[in-house]
Amino acid sequence: MSRINGFVGRRDFLKLASVLSITVTAFGHSLWSTEQAAVAGVHPDNPNPVSPNEAIKRLLDGNQRFLHQKRKYPDQSLEHLQLIAKAQYPFASILGCADSRVPAEIVFDQGLGDLFVVRVAGNVVSDTIIGSLEYSTAVLGSQLIVILGHRRCGAVAEAIKNEPLPGRISLIIEGIKPSLARAKLTTDDTTQDAVIANIQYQAEKLQESSTILAKLITEGKLQIVSACYDIETGKVTVIT
Repeated sequence: MSRINGFVGRRDFLKLASVLSITVTAFGHSLWSTEQAAVAGVHPDNPNPVSPNEAIKRLLDGNQRFLHQKRKYPDQSLEHLQLIAKAQYPFASILGCADSRVPAEIVFDQGLGDLFVVRVAGNVVSDTIIGSLEYSTAVLGSQLIVILGHRRCGAVAEAIKNEPLPGRISLIIEGIKPSLARAKLTTDDTTQDAVIANIQYQAEKLQESSTILAKLITEGKLQIVSACYDIETGKVTVIT
């Protein structure tokens, strides 16, 4: 596979995409076998892969630095910028909420090229989100995906209200509503209970909706972790 600036060459990527999109109906084999073949042809060339356990440790250590205002601001120099200009090898991928108060690189005290971050209101899983995370793992070699929700999430609060919303905002809210039915009232904060339920729901949906990610997990090459960020304290807590 050819690469330009750390990205799979357009022609090769389109070939991969076309293989993944084929639905076999005239034969006895389903899309599953087609995707299996496509996954087999993807080979990350990350020269120094970081294990899921080491990746989550790096993130939580960085969050502790942020929490206690002892940030190191790693990998943010001009020299590092030039070093990673030709290729990217993020050690972790983050699916986070687009909330302006939850910037992953700052929250985890990381730098350029360290994290592959996908953000959308309510950290809602969609086809484009799945495709981005398949790319960060199967192609770039990231072995950890963190689903990062946060306290006082406005999108989750709107889903609880269940009122009509303008434009396409409702599409995001509809992606959260299925999680509300499984919310467990474990605190006095109904919204926070719903936030946790949504994080867990999106993590499960991500794994169940992608053959590529499921295969990497089965092979021990990927771990999906749920986490919640407290916008008042700055602390990230892993949800088990």
